[in-house]
Amino acid sequence: MVFKTLALFVRSRGPDEFWRKRKILKLSAHFIGRKRNCFSIAIRYVHRALAFATKGRKLKKADMIALWDARVTAGCEEHNMTYSLFREGLARNDIQINRKVLADLAIWEPRTFKSLVKIAHTRVAQDGLEGATELGEPPAGVITRGMLK
Repeated sequence: MVFKTLALFVRSRGPDEFWRKRKILKLSAHFIGRKRNCFSIAIRYVHRALAFATKGRKLKKADMIALWDARVTAGCEEHNMTYSLFREGLARNDIQINRKVLADLAIWEPRTFKSLVKIAHTRVAQDGLEGATELGEPPAGVITRGMLK
């Protein structure tokens, strides 16, 4: 771009400003009122919305973890076992399943979840952990690695 005077050069902000403003206004396109059209107002609300979105992603993860834990706890209580003993029994059997999969099994595959509870219960009773005596006798027909020695 050629400028004939210094004053015209100073006033020209070029394409960079257009695209910078366009990016903000595209982010504010779904807002209501002047928040969507007026750049000076839109930029404040866009920054605020992006901050809330960042916090929201972390809150969503925490909510999902709480939901999965509640579902697995309910499934364990259905089979007379505590969540902590269940997790410990699975860990001692080298069964590495995360919370999400355990919650899905507890809801959609109750027989599979019941077999996992049986395996964990047998291992916990076999190792004699605290609280295992309150669970009663381990179910019959379950063999763990500790029994094979």
